[in-house]
This record gives sequence, C-alpha cells and structure tokens, in this order.
Amino acid sequence: MDKSKPWWKLKTVVHWPFSATQRRKLNWVQLAGHKGNFKAADEGNILKKFSENEKQCFEKLRDDVLLPFVPSFHGVVEKDGESFLHMTDLLSNFDLPNVMDCKMGVRTYLEEELVRARERPKQREDLYSKMVEVDSEGPTPQEHSQRGVTKPRYMQWRESMSSTNTLGFRIEGIKKSDGTCRTDFKKTRSKQDVVQVFKDFVGGNPDILKSYLSRLKEIQQALKTSKFFKQHEVIGSSLLFIHDHKSNAQVWIIDFGKTTVLPEGQTLNHDIPWQEGNREDGYLWGLQQLLDTLKSVSNEESFSSVTKETDCQ
Repeated sequence: MDKSKPWWKLKTVVHWPFSATQRRKLNWVQLAGHKGNFKAADEGNILKKFSENEKQCFEKLRDDVLLPFVPSFHGVVEKDGESFLHMTDLLSNFDLPNVMDCKMGVRTYLEEELVRARERPKQREDLYSKMVEVDSEGPTPQEHSQRGVTKPRYMQWRESMSSTNTLGFRIEGIKKSDGTCRTDFKKTRSKQDVVQVFKDFVGGNPDILKSYLSRLKEIQQALKTSKFFKQHEVIGSSLLFIHDHKSNAQVWIIDFGKTTVLPEGQTLNHDIPWQEGNREDGYLWGLQQLLDTLKSVSNEESFSSVTKETDCQ
C-alpha cells in the first residue's frame, strides 16, 4: 500500500460476488428514496453511490465521538465504471430485520437550495402533481389554474404537512420482516399519530423499546459533545432503527449527502428555532421529541395498532 496516502483515499477496482440474499437485503434502502443508489458488496458490506460531500463527512467522523454511531466506512471503490462508498451493511447482523427510517430536523432542504430556487422561480407541474397527490386542497386557486408550483413553495409546504415541522423529525418509511412496507407518512403530523406508528413497529416488545431508548440517549450525549456536529448543518440525515424477532435492536445515524460544513468559527446549537440565515437545523430538538415519543409508547399499556400495509415496489 502507498503509505503516502491515507487508506481511505485509495480507490480499488473490485468485482464483488454477491448472493440473492444480499440482493434482498438491499430493499430497505427504498424507504428513504434511494432506489438505485446501492449495490451489494462483499459479505457484511454495501456499496452506496459516490458523494464527495458524504465521503468528506465520513473522513471527518473517523476522529469524532460520533464514530460508534455511524456506518463503518471502508473507502471508495469502483464497480461497473462507477464510484461507490464502501460501507458496512447495517442489516448484516440481523435475522429478518424490521427497519424504520426517521429523517431528522425541522427542514430537509439546505438554505442555499431555497435561495437558488427563489432566484429562478419556475412553475413546475411535477411538483404540483406531487402536492395534489398528498392533498388536493394543497395548491392555491392560482396554482391549480397554472397546474404548477415553485420549488420553494413545494419544499416548505411538504415540511408543513408532516411531523418535520411539529416534532423535528418525520418517519420516511417502515419495512417489516414479512416484506410489507409503509411509506405513506407524508401527512403524519401529530405526536399521537407517531406514537401509534412506533407501537406497531416494535410489536409490543418492551425489550426492543428499551434498547431503542438507551441507544438514542447515547446518541444524544455524543451529539452534544461532537465537534463534527457543532461545525455542520445536518440536513436530510436519518436515524435508522433496526430490530428482529430475537430482540436485537440498534439505531444508526445515516445519510450525510446534504450535511454541510459551516464557515470557520461558526457553530450551531441544533435546538433553537430556524430563521432563514441562521442555518439551524433543529436536529437536537427533534431528537428530544423522538425520545419523548418513545417514552410515551413505553408508558402506554397496549401496543396494539392496526396499520395499513402498502407495497414498497
């Protein structure tokens, strides 16, 4: 190995053998809208479509207290002419896992995205269609007549419809061990609605719930002392909840594609209200709301819940 370069910056051409079982394990990534961004790798690992920004985050996290809470990063590899991040498969130690993706923070777009979209306002029919699909009364009369909405309008409307605004996090999707999947959480806003979803997800197992609460508290403490966290605007990142029928349970911080370093000397609190220009993301506030939600689940006697199952495909 060339010792003049850190190991994580060396690219390797690989041809991974992988089984049908490993292919099936890739299905969870569809929860967060990443379909097509992942490929199977060698046993116990996974390939994620290359992002320079995410690679830099992983490199910085190597020397941070958050390291035990993020997927292990094994460098950049090339496969089929494309570059990928080589990472640990977080599902590899679970038997028929149940998976939930919770997107953290009070917004899922960068401030610069909002500025750029305002500079070039354009009525977009695709965003209008997405809005109508969730709420036919979402568009204004003018937007209905134009059959279009601007991106800033859509981005802010989307957050207002979900618990991103009300709780500082939102459930993106759930995939159960039996293959059923839910991604219909765009209008799940109230704490009680979220409590019901978590009840169903943990299936009445107090050990799983206890493990989740313990892990989230560890993550919370690490975030409060993390140099990386203080110096970054964390947007679009998720907490991935995983458990199986053996009561194995774990939570991981994932997705750093939109996590942006702050100017030199600037830091964020992550728990004060966002006003455009202050770059606050509400991550810690949302995490506290998430902890409170899980505590509410544990305090309720019954875990029973009937939920609608939809196909992930």
